[in-house]
Amino acid sequence: MASSENKILPIRFIPFTLCFVGVVISFFSLKLHPLAPYFLALFSFLAIVGIYDRIQTKVAILRNYPVIGHLRFMLEFIRPEIRQYFIEGDNDETPFSKEQRTLVYSRAKAVPDQIPFGTTLDVMAPGYQWINQSLVPTHLPSHDFRVEIGGKDCTQKYSASIFNISAMSFGSLSANAILALNLGAKQGGFAHDTGEGSISHYHRVYGGDLIWEIGSGYFGCRNTDGSFSAEKYTENALDPQVKMVEIKLSQGAKPGHGGILPGPKVTAEIAAARGVKEGESCVSPSSHSAFSTPLEMMHFVKKLRDLSGGKPVGFKLCIGHPWEWFGIVKAMLETNIYPDFIVVDGSEGGTGASPVEFTNHVGTPLQEGLRLVHNTLVGVNIRDQIKIGCSGKIISAFDMAVAFALGADWCNSARGFMFAIGCIQAQVCNTGFCPTGVTTQDPVRQKALVVPNKADRVFNFHRETLKTLKELVEAAGLHHPGEIDAPHIVRRINKNEVRLLSFLLPEMPAGLLLNSETIDPALNLPRVFGMYWHKSQASSFAAIKG
Repeated sequence: MASSENKILPIRFIPFTLCFVGVVISFFSLKLHPLAPYFLALFSFLAIVGIYDRIQTKVAILRNYPVIGHLRFMLEFIRPEIRQYFIEGDNDETPFSKEQRTLVYSRAKAVPDQIPFGTTLDVMAPGYQWINQSLVPTHLPSHDFRVEIGGKDCTQKYSASIFNISAMSFGSLSANAILALNLGAKQGGFAHDTGEGSISHYHRVYGGDLIWEIGSGYFGCRNTDGSFSAEKYTENALDPQVKMVEIKLSQGAKPGHGGILPGPKVTAEIAAARGVKEGESCVSPSSHSAFSTPLEMMHFVKKLRDLSGGKPVGFKLCIGHPWEWFGIVKAMLETNIYPDFIVVDGSEGGTGASPVEFTNHVGTPLQEGLRLVHNTLVGVNIRDQIKIGCSGKIISAFDMAVAFALGADWCNSARGFMFAIGCIQAQVCNTGFCPTGVTTQDPVRQKALVVPNKADRVFNFHRETLKTLKELVEAAGLHHPGEIDAPHIVRRINKNEVRLLSFLLPEMPAGLLLNSETIDPALNLPRVFGMYWHKSQASSFAAIKG
């Protein structure tokens, strides 16, 4: 039962009451102490805040806890910083651990990244993975691993690095961030994906290789009504700086969502890059208008390739309904039109802003999505004609090794390169208040990001990561990262059992999907093939009924 004193003056009102006491004492001390006027101003301000807290009707906490209740909101505001700097462990992933971020910062600065005393990971924890080493390591002459992208209908094949900058648009990133990324890519001889915001002035300043991503808004190649413009597309696609064209079907962090950039954020520079009017809201629909079936999509791929003069054209997607993906593959077979590449984006990928439900619970993670795409192409005997890229929380050389084991030909990283140019994972990308100038359009904040310095860090991070990948490949007794396969990676199941990745994620026998509409259960392949391959169709993204 509450005490009689608490009934008269509840404890929660004591700070509020002390503000008035402070006003009275300060007032009568004006002639006695030189600091009294300042204390009078402070306590008067707090007393007014408390009065307002009591009479306002929007926030219950402040009505019940005048003055002191603001402390709750202050602590909540700095909660991410408190957690990041004082509470979280080195290996707590939220979404990237301190150890992961430190690794990138060290490599970006070209300082030693070795750790002393031993691993901090729990090697007995389920999910722990490693790559088996050889007693006869190889010795490779260079870390500059490359992959040639371009299929049978491509006349301007591209020799790409196996590690590139993933899609991030100007508008989501600042001008200085784009400049630093592109200059670093130029210095290191690797590619910079524009993101669906198209090619801005800042992408062109240093001339680094570009992968032009075209989303459902057709920014940079759109008519005034938002439909695809072949004329505007050709103008950009023929630019020698554009090495490949990527159709964005979906993004891992918010697949199937679309988006809108409000009119006030559409500056003159963003409007020029995207081909929209300054000050008008910029909409990315949730689906494309240039095609509505897998067959139409393949003809759109061919159209883009032809208009670009034969440059590699592919698409990026986060796997959703499996029959839609299978329908796309069947359309490839029916039309004999193959994309030059496919980028698989995992649901663990990042974004500037997304609804929590989409970030946490929509889309397929990279492991399952990448393995499904690889296995399907093997199953129809066209894996050798299409290169596969991947993205989704790839930071280290070991992350890349696992991706190669799952079937990737190259890897993209977005947040890794953001860390390289100074991102501290403040997680305020959608507010415009990025503390390091990476994800803001505030011209003052952007100036904190010094382009030549950060470009060197982009170059260093790319180089040092590939040097470490080279050492992993050598330790495994191999000659190229492309030789890393599922049997090379081991995963712990529980404290007493480990499995090769090839047993957990078996590979599809070549051509199996061409020979049968049913999948033998004895092959131990994912049930998704048996359930949905026969229900998919090239003429529609919908599943066959029945």
